[in-house]
Order: sequence, then structure tokens, then C-alpha cells
Amino acid sequence: MDPLLVITNSDAGTSDEETLGRALSVLRERVSVEVVGTSNPGELDGALTRAGSRRIVVAGGDGSFHAVVSALHRRNDLAGTVLGLLPLGTGNDFARGNGIPLDVEDAARVVLEGKVAPMDLIVDEVGEVVVNSVHAGAGAQASRRGARWKTRLHAVGFGKANLGKLGYPIGAALAAVKPPFVRVRVEVDGEVVSDFDRPVLMVAVGNGSSVGGGTELTPDADPGDGKVDVMVSRAIGPLARFGYVAQLVRGTHTERDDVIERRGSTVSVRGEEFWCSADGEIYGPERSRTWRVEPAAYSLIRP
Repeated sequence: MDPLLVITNSDAGTSDEETLGRALSVLRERVSVEVVGTSNPGELDGALTRAGSRRIVVAGGDGSFHAVVSALHRRNDLAGTVLGLLPLGTGNDFARGNGIPLDVEDAARVVLEGKVAPMDLIVDEVGEVVVNSVHAGAGAQASRRGARWKTRLHAVGFGKANLGKLGYPIGAALAAVKPPFVRVRVEVDGEVVSDFDRPVLMVAVGNGSSVGGGTELTPDADPGDGKVDVMVSRAIGPLARFGYVAQLVRGTHTERDDVIERRGSTVSVRGEEFWCSADGEIYGPERSRTWRVEPAAYSLIRP
């Protein structure tokens, strides 16, 4: 098997180092492994430059994986790259959606024995990428508030068996109390699916199924089908908002009459100012944003 370059977060804590050590022991039984710690974009670029033809394994969460994919895309090195993932984050939604075990030793065995599958990527008009999911409106507010709760609840429990995954639903509930309704036009492949006459609670564009540590925002999304799943929530009344959040937690929100689902290759949102959360990174305010799918942009080692 070809040697591996494992990229880690230099700022990771002692517990993550110990967890990573178990995964490295599994890998080193079968293959040569170099480990490089990075803490900023410059160090990451340097590590990728040294990668050569080696497979790159990201040891980290959704943010770490996003950073590596984004850097490779920016360098025009993403096409043809094979990536592996050792999930060390709190949410690990990208790993969940691709069947990668959250136990890092099992994930290491997937890196050794799994199959290489083509993966889609979401790219916006300014060249920023989305690996898993981007959402606007109350969803971005939920992510901003949920991140604080996720950190607090991550400490309640032990290792992966903690309450961190409740952060996003709690954030969604808090956002529903005073949500940022927006009047925007949402188009999927040129078709208007929601217009200015109906304010929306949130718009989600999913390459993967879940956000926030397992909340299935776009439950049927498949990162290898060449499409994204789009979910628009019009649950703007007080009872509708809380009903939407309750069903979101149960994964049944797409059954609601005030939720629209579509699947397509290009999604545009424009209108009043809105904020976005892309793979957990908050940005904005925006007036217009367009996302398109790049099918089979890179490859991932999956079970």
C-alpha cells in the first residue's frame, strides 16, 4: 500500500493526541505513515506541498477536513486526490454521512481496507467550497449559538459518548425564539421554489445529510450523486417554529407542509441580508449567493 501523510491539528489537546496514537498504531502495522501537525493555512500549504503522490489522511473534525479540501481546491490539486478521515471532532457530520466509524481505530482500518469513492463538492461564485452543508437564515444563527452549547455539552460525558451532538438542536430552539426571518428568492436549477412574498426561516443546501453532530437537516443527501439536496423552511409562526424544531430533532421535519425539498445542481439565494453557515464557518451578511455542484471533485476512502 502507498505511504500515508496524516495531517493533524497542532493545537489539539492531550486526549486527541492519545486517541490519534491508537489510530496511528493500527495504520503503522500495515503502511508507512508520516504525521504533520498544522495550525495555520501556511503550515497546511507546506504539508500539502510535501505530500507528493501519497494519500492524505485528515485527523480531525469537519472543520479540519474542510480546511484540507479547501486548500487542495485553491491549489488546483484536488482532482485525483484520495483522502482518508480519522474523525477527532465533536460533530463529525461528514464522517457520519459517509459511514466512517467514529471510533478512530475502526476508522483507521477503513483507511487501510476501504474502497475509494468519488465525492462531490459544492463551490460558490467566489470559489469558496462546501464539503458537507451550507445553510442560511435561522440555521446560521442556530450554528452560531449551537457552537457554544456544543462546546459546553461536549464536556458532559466521556470521549465520543457525550452530549455535544445536542448543541445544534439547542441552538435551533434558541434561534426559533427570535429568528432572523428573511425574504429571499430561492432558485434550484433556474426554478423558483420560494419567492419574496413568503419569508423563510432557513434555507439548507446539503451535500451531506447532517449538521451539528447528527441533526439530519437534509436526510436524503448523498455526496456522490452529483446533486445537492435543498430544504426551505417556511415555519415562521410561533407554533410552527417550535413544531419545526421538535420535528428537526426527530428527523421528521421534511414531512411538514411548510417545508420544501428539491434536488439540483445549482442553487441561488438572493434578497434581504442573510448570514450563512458553511461546514460550521459563519460568514455574511450576504445579499446573493450561488452554489453549484462539482461532481466527483475528489475521492474519499469509505467503508
